[in-house]
Amino acid sequence: MQLPTPERLKQKRIELSLTQSDLAKRAGVSQPLIARIESGDVDPRLSTLRKIFNAFEEVEKEKILAKDIMHSLVIFVSSHDSVEYAVKLMEKHGFSQVPVIDDGVPVGSISEDTIIKYMADRKASAISQMKIRDMMGDAFPTVSPTTELDVISHMLERNPAVLVLEKGVTTGFVTKHDVIKLLHG
Repeated sequence: MQLPTPERLKQKRIELSLTQSDLAKRAGVSQPLIARIESGDVDPRLSTLRKIFNAFEEVEKEKILAKDIMHSLVIFVSSHDSVEYAVKLMEKHGFSQVPVIDDGVPVGSISEDTIIKYMADRKASAISQMKIRDMMGDAFPTVSPTTELDVISHMLERNPAVLVLEKGVTTGFVTKHDVIKLLHG
């Protein structure tokens, strides 16, 4: 086994978004010792390195990934379905929007907001028979199952949901509600 260089230890700490003080606290050592190790001024004891590695492992386990919070049952409609079908599906499952997926590929989205905007100009009976492709919005952004929560959170600031794709297949989705639920873990 090759021991990491001081530069590699610093790089790993930064990758995990830890300050020297955070790492020192988690490893049970002083912040100046972490600074000296990273600068190469001191060769740490093996026991100190073990404490640092254990702290790194703890932080890595704390990372929340898309696969940890996603819904695996993806409720979706096809662009060829009627708006009436989409409304019934959203009502049944309690969703305000659903992805539009054709042949496994996300092609758009349909939401209560979009439907209501169309209702301002047309009769409800005409809208219910429209095809989703005629009024769908943009597709939700996609991430892999190993995408971290901070990335997903930024995407959800501008989108109502994020789809999780694995090898090109939609395997789940994450909504703003899923992220907010983490507060009461």
